[in-house]
Amino acid sequence: MSLLSDLSKDVADLAETASAAVASIFVPRRWPASAVHWRDGLYVAAEEAIDGDEEVGILLPSKERVSGELVGRDESTGLALIRAGKGSSTTLKPAAPVRAGSLAVAVGRSEEDMLAGFGTVSEAGPAWRSMRGGRIDRRIRLGMALDGRFEGGAALDPEGGLIGIVLFGPRRRPLVIPAETMERTATVLAEKGFVPRGYLGAGLHPLRNHHGQKGGQAGAIVMSIDEDGPCKAAGLLVGDIVTAWNGEEITGVRDLLRRLGPDSVGTNVTLGIVRAGEAASVKVAIAARPSR
Repeated sequence: MSLLSDLSKDVADLAETASAAVASIFVPRRWPASAVHWRDGLYVAAEEAIDGDEEVGILLPSKERVSGELVGRDESTGLALIRAGKGSSTTLKPAAPVRAGSLAVAVGRSEEDMLAGFGTVSEAGPAWRSMRGGRIDRRIRLGMALDGRFEGGAALDPEGGLIGIVLFGPRRRPLVIPAETMERTATVLAEKGFVPRGYLGAGLHPLRNHHGQKGGQAGAIVMSIDEDGPCKAAGLLVGDIVTAWNGEEITGVRDLLRRLGPDSVGTNVTLGIVRAGEAASVKVAIAARPSR
């Protein structure tokens, strides 16, 4: 056999083996997606593929259909945990660190059968923080074309190790939530049903210095204060403009919320503010956002 034939067979065999840990999930009014068996009948899926708290239909690797229960979801990492009641006997071991140019295989599942994609890791960078404040252990993107059914599926290295969970970023480009991020998030979801996020207890509105006008101020203006929240306890007032977080400039509400990820809970932060035109600072003890 030629080298290409050998490679083709190896990729197909790897995908088929890994597919024993990959299920298909169905939610009313949403597209089918994939999920990866974590342990004990618990599957990790893409958070955005789960619509509210409705019942989740799961097509197991055995082709058996079961009803799943949403254990919890974490918007900060884009992951959700589903209990299937029964699961695969297969779990995927974590992959060794990958780099740009490494070969990768994506495995998902459709209503009919397994799905497979083949390509390279197009980017492998350092840790980053999501728009919702989640700490993602590595920045990994895939150089392959995948349709929506792969969302929540597995990205694998050539040894069959789990690089992480496939999600879609801007312009539907596939990215990977690394296996270590998945493990940390799934562990908390299994224990608590949610991942605690930082909470200031203030209603905020973006404030921008348009066109660099003199005397303008960029940041997040406090529009309301929760009576029992951290900002109230720290002495912030309606009308204060938050301009810095531990000495780092705040460009707006989104920038501030990004810093209120799970790892901010329980920390003490110095917020730079402008009050009545005068610069000041306040120390705020970041609490956990109250569960809904």
